[in-house]
Amino acid sequence: MRAHWLKLGMNLWPPFRGAGIRVVNFADDYRSVDVELRMGRFNRNFVGAHFGGSLYAMTDPFYTLMLIHLMGRDYRVAHAGARIDFIAPAHGRVQAHFEIDDAQLDSIREATRDGSKHLPEFSVEVKDHDDKVVARATHIVYVRLKKNPAPQTGSRA
Repeated sequence: MRAHWLKLGMNLWPPFRGAGIRVVNFADDYRSVDVELRMGRFNRNFVGAHFGGSLYAMTDPFYTLMLIHLMGRDYRVAHAGARIDFIAPAHGRVQAHFEIDDAQLDSIREATRDGSKHLPEFSVEVKDHDDKVVARATHIVYVRLKKNPAPQTGSRA
């Protein structure tokens, strides 16, 4: 699936729409994503700050989705766990930037080369409109090379 269509689908997905979560950018190469959450009547907590569940939800699926596309069909990829630390009350618009680089992908491929599972951790900061960190989420992703990967055809230059 092209990143453009994934972004559109996620922005129409009822849990994200209802929480006020919006995917602003999903890079065509699946290496970066920008997400924002705007304060609304339905995502405030009792004291008027962002509801922590909405802050978590805005970070939840992205590293897994990115790795599904970046690792390809020869790998099993699934969300394995997460934790979030709330640093400061969040008000107004908040955003998160997700990125995966070549070194991270190479490390995952090396760790899974023999068919072993690997549980890499990825952290993302949620920042407010003043670029102040309000939350930090760490996501653990399950990655394993399939037992019978698809045969390679042709040569790679």
